[in-house]
Formats: sequence, structure tokens, C-alpha cells
Amino acid sequence: MNPQEHLAALQDQVRQAAAEHQPLAVRGGGSKSWLGGTPGRAPGGRVLDLRAYRGIVSYEPTELVVTARAGTPLAELESALAEQGQCLPFEPPHFAHTGAVATVGGMVAAGLAGPSRLGAGGVRDYVLGAVLLNGRGEVLHFGGQVMKNVAGFDASRLLVGSMGSLGAILEVSLKVLPRAPSEATLTFDMGKDRALDQINTWGGQPLPIVASAWWRDGSGADRLHVRLRGAQAAVAAACARLGGARLQEQAAGALWQGLREQTLPWFAATWAQPGAAGEALWRLAVPSTSPPLKLQGDILVEWGGAQRWMKTAMPAAVIREAAAQVGGHATRFRGGDPSTPVFTPPPPALERIHREVKRAFDPHGIFPAIVGT
Repeated sequence: MNPQEHLAALQDQVRQAAAEHQPLAVRGGGSKSWLGGTPGRAPGGRVLDLRAYRGIVSYEPTELVVTARAGTPLAELESALAEQGQCLPFEPPHFAHTGAVATVGGMVAAGLAGPSRLGAGGVRDYVLGAVLLNGRGEVLHFGGQVMKNVAGFDASRLLVGSMGSLGAILEVSLKVLPRAPSEATLTFDMGKDRALDQINTWGGQPLPIVASAWWRDGSGADRLHVRLRGAQAAVAAACARLGGARLQEQAAGALWQGLREQTLPWFAATWAQPGAAGEALWRLAVPSTSPPLKLQGDILVEWGGAQRWMKTAMPAAVIREAAAQVGGHATRFRGGDPSTPVFTPPPPALERIHREVKRAFDPHGIFPAIVGT
């Protein structure tokens, strides 16, 4: 079946579901099927499977733009970029250790970025255009392949993190960047409070810091890890200025890869029983300068203090209140009580906007709702 035939079959499936008012679950590789409480299957077992709708549609290395269909394996796209010395700077996780295969559509729908989010930005910053199959079975085109086409309200970026609630992402155009010529990782022995102060101080200086992470390792040592990227002279100067211990290239690569894919020992227990009640892995998004929150549990701090992972069995209301007090929010990322809402419920006014936007894209409500789940 060629792409056009497969697209027609997807449209027919959506139209049938709309006519029968039967829900659909959009499925890519399934590498993030646990995220956001989104079930792997919709009631009745109806799945809109995008895996066969795959392939790189166009790639212009000199223009730093690539367009790929949703079912394209993320590894396939990254391999094609690597051949040209380019990459997706936001380092989207694959979670391949779960046995699933991450796809381009799933990458955008989940909206997750890796350690380099601190210096490079997130998924939304690199989406130039998208093609969406909405709840009426219509194919909608948004944005384009250059930045000037996405001025004003950009619906393509609205799809980032939408978790399939607005429809099935069919195709995306992404900005890519060349790989940096030089990289170094420095480690510092310091406590959490000092690490937060230090990384924010460095963040206000002209340093090529693209990633940072602090946690207490299995030996009980508190360590801050900082990754530098850029021109060789800039990285060398930053290393001399900051001090610390420089990791060997292989060890540094394993550290950041483990953080990106959540395979570090710190995350190990959070994968053991992802649906069980008890201790949960929480993702707290807060202003980077926020002081340590008064919560009980193990913590891992990324993105200069703006992303804080916490393993805790504390009540969701307590965690969310603590995050809200500093202007942030908390997501039950994995594990814990399945009846606890995954996302922080939005204020009533914002929730109404969410529902109206969803109704415009999915009037029959066949795609999953994530507001309040």
C-alpha cells in the first residue's frame, strides 16, 4: 500500500469512527503509551495505527529542514541527519529499552525533550509545519518549511504535546541544526542548594552550557553535571574558567544518554511497576531560580533548575500546591495511583479554551481528551 492509499484508509477509519461515535486511540510505536495516562487501546479496541505511514518526504541539508511522515522511526530520521553532520538539538527520548520503537509523530505528540532542552529549546521551537488528520477525516495543513511561514498563531506548534487529542499527526517539517564541533562534561561535588545557585549564576554568563543535571548517586554523593557545547575555543575557555572534573568522552556520553532515556540507576525503580499505586515519578516544571521545594522524596534536577524529577509517595495535592506556590506545575509522569490526574487541572477559563479548541478539531470527540486526565 503506497502512502496515498494508506492515507485514504486512515481517513475512512476516522470517518467511520465519527459516524458511529466510537473512540479511537492514535498509535505510533507505542514507546510513550504510558505517558499522560493515554491508554494503548481505545474502548472497543479501535486503534488508528500510523506506523505504516512512514518515510522521509524531503530533506534539504543546506536549508536545515527535514519533512517526515508520522510513522517514520525516530532512529531512522536521526541516522539520516547524522550522515550530514546534523541533528535534532532538543534530543527527544526514544525509551527503546521498553521494547517499543519511537516515531516522529509520537515525538511531536508527546513533546518531550532531553537534557539539551536547557540550551537548545524544546520540540515546539523546531516545528515549522505539520499535517493533521482531524476528527472529520479531513487532512489539514499548517505552517510550512521556513520560519517566515509560521508567523502569528501557529497551529502546527499547538500539536506539540497534544497527545493525539486534536487528531492524528500525519507529517511534520522540522528545523535541524549542525552538530557542535566540540563538547565537554564537567562534574562538581556540591549539594542541591549550592548547585541551583551555581547553575543559575552561570546561566547569566556567556558560557556554552547546553545541559545540566544534579542528583545524589547510589554512593550518596551529591554531584552537579554540566555539559558544554560549541566552538572548540569557547568550550576550552569555559572548561578553564569553571574548573571541576572533566569526564571522559565515553562516560559523558553514557551519562547524558542515560538521562535522556531515563535508564540511569536513579530512574530504575520508576519503571518497575509503572501502573502501581504508591511511589510515583513526578515531573515538576518550575522557574529555574525557585528554591528547593519542601517535599519529601528523591530529586533529580535538570535544565538549570527548571525541570525537577521527584520520586515520592506524597499526595498529589501537596506536590501540586508546592509547585504552584513558586509559579510552576506538576505532572504525574509515571507510576503512583492511577486515579490521580496526570496533569495539573487548568483554571476554568483555560479549560474552556482547551475544550473549544478540541471541539473545533474533533467535533465528534473520537480522539482522547487529556484535559483533567
